[in-house]
Amino acid sequence: MEHPPRIRFLLVPVCLATFLSPGSAQNSDELPSAPSAVIQKKTARPKPQSPATPAESQPPAALSESGDAAATEQPSADQAKASDDDAAPKPGNEERPTIHRTVNEVNVVFTVTDKHNRYIKDLSKNDFKVIDDEKPVDEIRSFRRETDLPLQVGLLIDASNSIRDRFKFEQESAIEFLNQTIRPKYDQAFVVGFDTEFEVTQDFTDSTEALSKGVRALRPGGGTAMYDAIYRTCREKLLKSAQTSEVRRAIILVSDGEDNYSRVTRDESIEMALRANVIVYTISTNFPSGGDGDKVLQRIADATGGRAFQPFQLSDVANAFARIQDDLRSQYALSYRPAEFHHDGRYRTIEITAQNRKGLKVRSRHGYFAPSAE
Repeated sequence: MEHPPRIRFLLVPVCLATFLSPGSAQNSDELPSAPSAVIQKKTARPKPQSPATPAESQPPAALSESGDAAATEQPSADQAKASDDDAAPKPGNEERPTIHRTVNEVNVVFTVTDKHNRYIKDLSKNDFKVIDDEKPVDEIRSFRRETDLPLQVGLLIDASNSIRDRFKFEQESAIEFLNQTIRPKYDQAFVVGFDTEFEVTQDFTDSTEALSKGVRALRPGGGTAMYDAIYRTCREKLLKSAQTSEVRRAIILVSDGEDNYSRVTRDESIEMALRANVIVYTISTNFPSGGDGDKVLQRIADATGGRAFQPFQLSDVANAFARIQDDLRSQYALSYRPAEFHHDGRYRTIEITAQNRKGLKVRSRHGYFAPSAE
């Protein structure tokens, strides 16, 4: 005996699932185009939160190259009842509805120093002017002093033959930096050594003991693939790591800046750092006379909002690590929505200036990549 009403009733969730599945599918290996295109994730019953700006109220869940918002909804009560005739789910196994929406908001971390290179930490958002892609920003939506936020730090140490005679001291300086910077249950770091190969000797951890062992496990030898190391660290470690808006990402690169083995270019490594929203600090090993690689290290640091250190003697390496620690604890962060923003995949410039006090220097990344439209 046929039951037409029941057959028609069962087709509804099938059609609905067919309609929704293309919009909600996402390739986990697809690289995002810009840290500004943040897909925020909400559940049906969000946990209580303290008041915050729209950019701060939800952690970034993923980045979308298309910029399209995707949503999945629960079936109606009648549809659920019809489905229960065939398969009755166990209590508590129902999936909560998830809504994704794209927010075209740019987050920038920066530092301010005076003419004597001292950090200025008492400024407010009214002291700054932001220009995005040569157009003034109407409103700074959020502003914070980032003096005590959790860190995600990648330590990249050049283990090629060119730095063999200074390697031991650099290891000990790096260990001292990690011991003084990484706070248990708050910050996390990892250690990467590179010559022609890329080796993670210690993955993300808050244990300074484990990080020290990772640094001491490095052994010098081989050529230098520095650009590949930066690219892979940003893409495979920092870009894919869990991050909320309350975490800062940084790389400390110890190298002579020479590269003779990479498959990616310098600019491609910088682009990946910008996509992962990573600040790169560099410490040159070309002391005492310097080297051609110093200009490369300076370029990488400037483009990402970091600093390049060029020690004059071996003992200055430890001082450079100490300055980086100060820098990480002396930052500001702001967010804004760009004017005339388009999903065209192109590079957009950022300029931040201090407008109410003379002699101040603002250091931030120089730009970012807009998401690409499909």
